[in-house]
Amino acid sequence: MDAASNVSCSAFLSKGIMDFGEEPHVLAVDDNLIDRKLVEKLLKNSSCKVTTAENGLRALEYLGLRDDQENTLNGSCSKVNMIITDYCMPGMTGYELLKKIKESAIMKEVPVVIMSSENIPTRINKCLEEGAQMFILKPLKQSHVKQLRGQLNKCGSF
Repeated sequence: MDAASNVSCSAFLSKGIMDFGEEPHVLAVDDNLIDRKLVEKLLKNSSCKVTTAENGLRALEYLGLRDDQENTLNGSCSKVNMIITDYCMPGMTGYELLKKIKESAIMKEVPVVIMSSENIPTRINKCLEEGAQMFILKPLKQSHVKQLRGQLNKCGSF
């Protein structure tokens, strides 16, 4: 896993809501290094703490949600406030990652945003029906990040 950002523990309140003044922690998942770095840069420019993963399995591992892993999220440092993931990745799609996250009692309230370079309405609808907060067409732009921050501020996740 690519953990270029600070992964220190933060004092989170229940359900991922943060104490006033703390940076939101975002897990960015993308198999393409350039796209991953772009997402990381844009989120950091918006005062987010960012951890990156190169695929869905690494993301699940970081979140403590792998089938062969004991759940270590209780009191763990790896609590995130949002997950942003590419749809098309080898091994596990963003949709499959979304489903795993929404099946988890601990992580199901965390907003998940799906990104894709392909505008396929059935894919978009499937992700939104499964619980994705948003579906964004790549490339991610600063305006998308501002929109995400605004929506999450309203629902109390940031």
